[in-house]
Amino acid sequence: MSASSTEDLFAAPGEEAAEGTVYTVMGGDWDEVAGGQAERDDERIVVNMGPQHPSTHGVLRVILELDGETVTELRSSIGHLHTGIEKSMEYRTWTQGVTFCTRMDYVMPLHNELAYCLSVEKLLEIEDQITERTKIIRVLMSEWMRIASHLVALGTGGMELGATTMMTIAFREREKIMDFFEAVTGLRMNHAYIRPGGVAQDLPDHGLQLLKDTLKSIKKQMPEFGKLAGMNPIVRSRLIGVGHLDLAACMALGVTGPLLRAAGYSYDLRKALPYCDYETYDFDVPVRDEADGYARFLNRVDEMWESVKIIDQCVKRLEETLGQRVMVDDPKIAWPAQLSIGSDGQGNSNEHLNHIMGQSMEALIHHFKLVTEGFRVPPGQAYVPTESAKGELGAHVVSDGGTRPFRVHFRDPSFHHLQALPALSEGGFLADVVVNIATLDPVLGGVDR
Repeated sequence: MSASSTEDLFAAPGEEAAEGTVYTVMGGDWDEVAGGQAERDDERIVVNMGPQHPSTHGVLRVILELDGETVTELRSSIGHLHTGIEKSMEYRTWTQGVTFCTRMDYVMPLHNELAYCLSVEKLLEIEDQITERTKIIRVLMSEWMRIASHLVALGTGGMELGATTMMTIAFREREKIMDFFEAVTGLRMNHAYIRPGGVAQDLPDHGLQLLKDTLKSIKKQMPEFGKLAGMNPIVRSRLIGVGHLDLAACMALGVTGPLLRAAGYSYDLRKALPYCDYETYDFDVPVRDEADGYARFLNRVDEMWESVKIIDQCVKRLEETLGQRVMVDDPKIAWPAQLSIGSDGQGNSNEHLNHIMGQSMEALIHHFKLVTEGFRVPPGQAYVPTESAKGELGAHVVSDGGTRPFRVHFRDPSFHHLQALPALSEGGFLADVVVNIATLDPVLGGVDR
């Protein structure tokens, strides 16, 4: 039996009446049910996609209103993954804040750290004290992070389209970058490596050789991925002409990064507002004007090659600055002070511990106060935008003169890009919603912070 009315037979006592028509199906042949629905000439369906869905790149809920297979309305529902990171940072010292913000967009943690630390350093007015080697290492790690993030976007996007080999190849190459991160920072993700005043530690003794080996391997294997991604008939048929978002729409919705450049606008903060001496590096900004999913896809492939070009230049500069400090020469800010690693590559070395615990009472007191209380930051506010793998990422930090931030708020590109999802999807097919989310490449850790 099939019936339609405004009464919901299965509503709980006292539950509010449902909005619109309620359809009740109780047994019967499915063909009869479908035929009765067709006679009513009403194919409006509301579907929940997520919040736990493999194609939403995180805990994202998408409410879809469908007319058959056509999307008539799309609404993004966020907040299911809220971590309270920005608020939590108000209760920790300035340096401890890095441990929180690195966990926002967990696919590109080093970009989160860099944006935050640059803003803190601007408030401290120590930008001119950051050593050359520190800047080189920050650029190096950021560009590796860009490649790793793009590999996740392209690999998972390919898998969702049915090109599963793209996933295996992308993650194979990403694994090499993760190994390099682990060798330098001790962790594969959530590194807390970039800190106000510099970085936690220099490259390990074998770091430069490992860098060269990783770079050589990536250069050898990336053409395979480019050919597979660019010439794959599945990818081409599913992306060309799908999810069109022109330049005017990008500007209106605050879209930046690869999405904006795929719409024809050559805007890259590494060129427009250089930081970490990016103006001294030779690289191009890939731009396309098709403004569809395929253009966004290929733009990321091109950007990875430009990152390789930058990393190549970092190798030579690291050789020239060997032995240079990687933290400002200010014991009131440098945290932890004069850290040296143990012989096993983990923990503090015996020499460092002996100095603090057994040789200098002043060193012990200073280390204790710096770690527990932190340093003071002059009152004021600062915002430094950076070009992350996904677009403009910046941290607006506010200080009241204390050892903790008064307020920290991040401009995360994924949050802004989700605004574009309705513009990409409405009027298109249900199957293209997955494509559009993949080419936007949102990460909900950065959205729900």
